[in-house]
Amino acid sequence: MTSKQPVQTNSPAVAAVIPTSPAIKDSPAVERALSRSKLYLLVSWSLLYPEDDEFLDYVQCGEFVEDGRAAIDALDQALDGIGGERAKQKLVLLRKQFDQIEKVVASECVNWQLSDLQAEHRRVFSNVITLDCPPYETLFGNDHVFAQSQVMGDIAGFYRAFGVELSKDIHERLDHLSVEFEFMHFLAYKESYSRCHDGADKTQIVLDAQKKFVKNHIGRWVPLFCRMLVKKAASGLYKHVADVMAEWMDFEAAFLGVIPQPYSETDYRPATFNSPEGQTYECGAQDQGNELSLLLNEVGAESFLDKKDQGKDKEEGPVGTA
Repeated sequence: MTSKQPVQTNSPAVAAVIPTSPAIKDSPAVERALSRSKLYLLVSWSLLYPEDDEFLDYVQCGEFVEDGRAAIDALDQALDGIGGERAKQKLVLLRKQFDQIEKVVASECVNWQLSDLQAEHRRVFSNVITLDCPPYETLFGNDHVFAQSQVMGDIAGFYRAFGVELSKDIHERLDHLSVEFEFMHFLAYKESYSRCHDGADKTQIVLDAQKKFVKNHIGRWVPLFCRMLVKKAASGLYKHVADVMAEWMDFEAAFLGVIPQPYSETDYRPATFNSPEGQTYECGAQDQGNELSLLLNEVGAESFLDKKDQGKDKEEGPVGTA
């Protein structure tokens, strides 16, 4: 995902460790935003198919776990009671999950070559859209192709409203979990920038977007996806990444003060399309390996901005003052 705005982190290897200035360190609110941004980025990167050695090297040298622990510790120190006891407890459980990842790396991944990591990724996610743990939001809770297109349009509207777009180097859909988590990484990082440079009003806009995206998108489908991923992976690196994601989603809901309506197993219904009697339809996107043909126009961004003006969410959470 790339951005036309001054706050951007195009390389996961560089962005995983985000530099902080003395002024930034003086603000607990900014520290919270930076720590959340880092954790979103770590999970986002771990879910992408490994095209080269970069992520494997990052895991094997221990920096993946070190950066995760550092972000959790910084977030804990700056939490200031936000999210209550539930958020505090989730940070404890997140530390334990990174301990488990460290053990898996030491016992299984330490001698891996790139081909081993790629094989493990294919085992869990396969080379095509796997229906036992698909990392795509629109396959959850939308049993009609048109409902999927509406959700995809809303996701695109979020991205467009903040001036970000998919990088040409990332061959994934807008609703892939890695892309959605990187967008949250971007929003949290933008929050830290906004608190230092833009003032309370613009900061609140970014906070509201984070709350809406967690409540209406990742907070709804990721918990079920994590349970499916744990079942599919059974053990190993991706099983523990799923455990991290599950605890992290619970933390984020508490921290942001939102109450998503998570999907259950009965809500998982991949889209089917039954055309009206006597009519047939063809989807040109299928020739390109996609499930949907999408017309991503200005409706998505306008929809997001309209929702913002119609009234603020009543949930509690951090506010836009440093």
